[in-house]
Amino acid sequence: MSLRRFAVAAVLAFASVSLAQQATEKPPESPIAGTDTVHGCYKSVGTMTSQGRIDFNTQGKCAELCRNKKAVAAASNSFDCYCGDAYPNKADLVDDDQCTEPCPGFGTEACGGLDTYTVYNTGLRVTVGEAPEAGSSSSTSSAAPTKTSSASQAPASTSDSIETVTASSEPDNKSGGPNVAGIAAGVVVGVVVVAAIIGGIFFWLRRKRNAEIEEEHRRNAAVNAFISGGGKPPSSSGGLSMSDSRLDPVMNRRMSDGSIADNQDYSRRILRVRNVDV
Repeated sequence: MSLRRFAVAAVLAFASVSLAQQATEKPPESPIAGTDTVHGCYKSVGTMTSQGRIDFNTQGKCAELCRNKKAVAAASNSFDCYCGDAYPNKADLVDDDQCTEPCPGFGTEACGGLDTYTVYNTGLRVTVGEAPEAGSSSSTSSAAPTKTSSASQAPASTSDSIETVTASSEPDNKSGGPNVAGIAAGVVVGVVVVAAIIGGIFFWLRRKRNAEIEEEHRRNAAVNAFISGGGKPPSSSGGLSMSDSRLDPVMNRRMSDGSIADNQDYSRRILRVRNVDV
């Protein structure tokens, strides 16, 4: 019982420490060929398309998925992953503290936030264009796309109003955090199963040992009975004991009154002395 309580307490303590760690958005990095890097925190994904849900999503998993699809940009928001050929427009760039949602596969990494997305460079190309700004014509944007070689180039000022979304201090109930109750239940069940197996092996060995001791005691009792009882050991199996005639000298001679005794020698004549004076 003490081992079980210790295991539950250890699991709960570990889960509490893990939940207490708040995910932080990595600062923007300069793109590196062949390696995924963080480009920034955005409030939209631009022209990227959803690739579905990744159960244990991380920066590396989402970027690898998009790299395999030959996409140069990627974005993640909790379990969701997006791929595309351009970053979101720089007008959608927000502060890094807006992306604090822990990645389901690695809790210390940030995978977006409340209506925000962590954008990556997949490493296929160092220079990646930006999506057109919302409300502008696509032809103008496509004719002269803005190129950027560093994710740290953020606009100093803009004439358009940028809506700032303040994340709630309360944790998102839909976040993919670890299930503490499930982990604790799994550990408890595992400990109980291991304890049951160890207990079964222990009792089996103990019973086997007791059987060996009992059998050895029975043999010793039979030998002692044989020594002290005149050569007639009792049966160890509880059945009828059969006496060996060779161990009993009485069985070696005839017991009939009318037969000739086997222990007498009749091959020689017996001389008798008679008194002639009578």
